[in-house]
Amino acid sequence: MPREYCLPDAVLPIADRKRAGRGLRKVVPRRLHADWHPPANRRDPIQILIENTRHMVSHLLPLRYERMRASPFAFLRGSAAIMAADMATTTTSGLWVQSCGDCHLANFGTFASAEGTPVFDVNDFDETLPAPFEWDLKRLAASFAVDGHSRGLSEREMRSLPRTVVQAYRTHMATIARLDPWNAWRSRVDVKAILNSINNDRVRRRELKRLEARVDAGRRGYPKLLERRNGGWRIRTRPPLLVPLTGQEDDTLEAAARTAFESYKISLPEERRVLVDRYRLVDVAFKVVGIGSVGTFCAIGLFATDEGAVLLLQLKEARASVLSHYAGPSLYANQGQRVVVGQRIMQADPDIFLGWTQDSGDDQQCYVRRLKDARLALVGEDLMDKALPSHAVLCGMTLACAHARSGDAVRMAGYMGTGGVFEAALADFAVAYARQTEFDWQVFLEAVKSGALPAGEAAQRE
Repeated sequence: MPREYCLPDAVLPIADRKRAGRGLRKVVPRRLHADWHPPANRRDPIQILIENTRHMVSHLLPLRYERMRASPFAFLRGSAAIMAADMATTTTSGLWVQSCGDCHLANFGTFASAEGTPVFDVNDFDETLPAPFEWDLKRLAASFAVDGHSRGLSEREMRSLPRTVVQAYRTHMATIARLDPWNAWRSRVDVKAILNSINNDRVRRRELKRLEARVDAGRRGYPKLLERRNGGWRIRTRPPLLVPLTGQEDDTLEAAARTAFESYKISLPEERRVLVDRYRLVDVAFKVVGIGSVGTFCAIGLFATDEGAVLLLQLKEARASVLSHYAGPSLYANQGQRVVVGQRIMQADPDIFLGWTQDSGDDQQCYVRRLKDARLALVGEDLMDKALPSHAVLCGMTLACAHARSGDAVRMAGYMGTGGVFEAALADFAVAYARQTEFDWQVFLEAVKSGALPAGEAAQRE
């Protein structure tokens, strides 16, 4: 099995690798990462969106575009392909990692681990692919700048958030660089410690209480998604976001989903397959998720035992990463396998049910994971602005952990250094790209208004 990440000369002594990282500054000065000026031949962002959605479920595209109309940040979430094209024109360090590929603040969250403890991590890997480490970091920093501006923060505050993200990333990468490989691999972020560091007593108490409540909810299962019908559990439907596939006159999609869930088991280690086989697939439903994923095929499978124990798995279509045109295609022909391998590499506590479909007669490649009803979103639309810096620290530290699992933490730490040069450069980039995003969003709104892009009525919130 190929290893889809780049770790050049990792066997060299730490001192040599750190020296190499420092030496790279002369070849690629850190201040160059501040630059963002749209090139004269920059591709039309609307055309990129059209090309990226060409093979998606067409009747869902109006919903996708409607969600992207909400704000510049919503637009950023749905336009990873545009930023990937832009990133390819910027200065690159040459230090590669397994990249998230769509790294923004809403793609981080806290989950209940198998032991029931809160784990903060990256939670979306649809675009994962090896790429320069700063591509993820620039997109994450820019997302904070865009979101901060949308919230009405001042120019100074808008610049401070991305700087906080990058500083947390840089300092935590330096910490990881001092660890041996085993402890570096096991490194994770202490969510409670970060929340306890919030200066505002009211915000700190509220966030800790929310953390406790959501972990407890995760232990109780899926009360809002399931209902008792005809003596057994069924998925509770909520059109147009959750639509039943079982028992429909046209059973094509149901048959495809059931076949995919069955073939996925082949990708699991033997002991995991034994566990899944103790449940029986009793219901399937089509699910609309997120913003960037709207238009891809996604289904929920309800597995149950005769005694009423339940397991919910999510089946999701995997398409080629938006980075593949610029960072090179995946080593894996199966895009579902690409997503699973990337997630297993990057996450500190990966889902034990992760796997991919292996039906050679079907060109729709998918991956499967456990449906995470226990997601603990620490930053939402109702979150006080004063808690944003804490979320920025969490995201920066977590991304450092994820990147260090595949890249060379020592080289990256040596390149970034111990001062503020690197974060100042990326903060400048983030603010400049936030303005670009707002400009592109306005172009997008005009395209919707003119009918070049279809947008329907806003759907109810998930």
